[in-house]
Amino acid sequence: MKAILDIDLIRTFHAVARIGKFSAAAEQLHKSPAAVSVHIQRLEAVAGGRLLNRDNQSVSLTALGKRLLVATTELLSTHDRVLADLHGTRLAGRITLGVPDEYADHVIRDILPTFAAAWPNVVLELKTAPSYALRDLVLRGKLQAAVVTQPKGQANAEVRVLVSTTPVWVGPAHTAAASMEPLPLAVHAAQCPYRQAMIESLRQSGRRTRIVLESPSNQAVKACVEAGLAISLIDRARVTDAMRILEDLPVIAEHEVVFMRSQASQGDEAVSLLFRAMQQHFRL
Repeated sequence: MKAILDIDLIRTFHAVARIGKFSAAAEQLHKSPAAVSVHIQRLEAVAGGRLLNRDNQSVSLTALGKRLLVATTELLSTHDRVLADLHGTRLAGRITLGVPDEYADHVIRDILPTFAAAWPNVVLELKTAPSYALRDLVLRGKLQAAVVTQPKGQANAEVRVLVSTTPVWVGPAHTAAASMEPLPLAVHAAQCPYRQAMIESLRQSGRRTRIVLESPSNQAVKACVEAGLAISLIDRARVTDAMRILEDLPVIAEHEVVFMRSQASQGDEAVSLLFRAMQQHFRL
């Protein structure tokens, strides 16, 4: 009998690869950790080798796992797109979505076009703003949904985890900006969780600081760091070759990127489908 790639197994594998932890992936998929483990084992039997390196804290992809992830990304998208195409014209509505500047390019380029093509009668309206500003708009019913970054452990029925992320201090690759006094900072806009984490952790450590740049633009913050003018706090996955991670500054707690929806949108099928698209395709 020929081996078959089960879409459900592939979906589980993508969730574990994206999130990096079996328990968190199981929670997102509404499965038990044991069921997730069985899915991975069954997929490894089909693939003919180990897909994940496991330890007590997290998992990482093996060489075979990386090959399978790349090879099945389009397969999973095509599967979901075909199903959506069969039913896409029956769904109509309007979604107001908020996205922080940090992730706007990825969401707009990599996720929303496929969603819009699958559900052509769903109108999307987007707003970019800092995470806590978007959170407040969702809570007030001004937005139906938003992608929000927040400290880990605050997810609930209205807030679902997309990925976990470790914020790290970064400075320019070839300049000792971190040794300057006062410490030069490139900070994000007010109502950004990373700005609050930066300011509070440095205040508690007693370090003297000065703000070189304050901007709602993530690209401006990165440019300031890469140019050697300041240090900042960004996702570990987004550190560039022109930066280096600074280990001698206060450790910042792990955060999560979540999909948050308003109370009024809980029964909205279009918002639920958008969440599923985000859940499947969001990457750092």
